[in-house]
Amino acid sequence: MRKFLCVVVLIGIVTTAHTAFAAERTVTFAVDKMTCASCPYIVKKSIAAVPGVSSAEVSYEAKKAIVTFDDAKTSAAAIGAASTKAGFPARAVQ
Repeated sequence: MRKFLCVVVLIGIVTTAHTAFAAERTVTFAVDKMTCASCPYIVKKSIAAVPGVSSAEVSYEAKKAIVTFDDAKTSAAAIGAASTKAGFPARAVQ
């Protein structure tokens, strides 16, 4: 019983530590192949469908997307891949 309790406490500590280091990040992506005014809607919808994304703003004129996400749930690479899969290659810019 004591061993089981120690394992449960250890799992709780690891889970809490992982959550403590999670952070909300905002990344700007350059988005290619947007050729019309409806393209940003498709890009935004595909990016917003990624679990962990809290907001996405897409500009046709600037050919960019600004995305805020929980880095414990997703990554910039996964967000770029979602846009690319929808037909609009996206890459994080500095």
